[in-house]
Amino acid sequence: MSFPEPHHNHAKCTAELLSRAERTCERRGSRLTGQRRDVLNCVAQSHAAVGAYDIIERMAERGPRPAPITVYRALDFLQAHGLVHKIESRNAFVACSHAHDGHPAAMLICETCGLVAELDAPRVFDDLEVLAGAQGFTEHRTVIELSGLCAMCGGAA
Repeated sequence: MSFPEPHHNHAKCTAELLSRAERTCERRGSRLTGQRRDVLNCVAQSHAAVGAYDIIERMAERGPRPAPITVYRALDFLQAHGLVHKIESRNAFVACSHAHDGHPAAMLICETCGLVAELDAPRVFDDLEVLAGAQGFTEHRTVIELSGLCAMCGGAA
């Protein structure tokens, strides 16, 4: 998935994400509770990564301020269900823009505008697993983040 166009219909992509979240949870026998839905909606407000305390502030604008543990538990659930990605380098989260069918995606992070895009690169992850295995290493989780400039910000430089 690429970076969003500057004037894309963000309400539509958020609605699609929430609909996919409902289907994913239903298929897995899980519940997308109101709290989890609210956290996902706050993460999905933009395509930039957002921290847990920013999520708390966003939620407090519309209702009672949730406890940090509540938000972290919701984020853990959403991450486990492939609905958000954790941007490790920023300790922040971004909504998953599309289903990966259980495969990881590399994250492209714009240093200027903060937007994050997902890059499907299954061969890269497979190659890393093979190379690690040749060293006797069993990987449990691989995170690939590329930091740079998106086309909009790169063109402006």
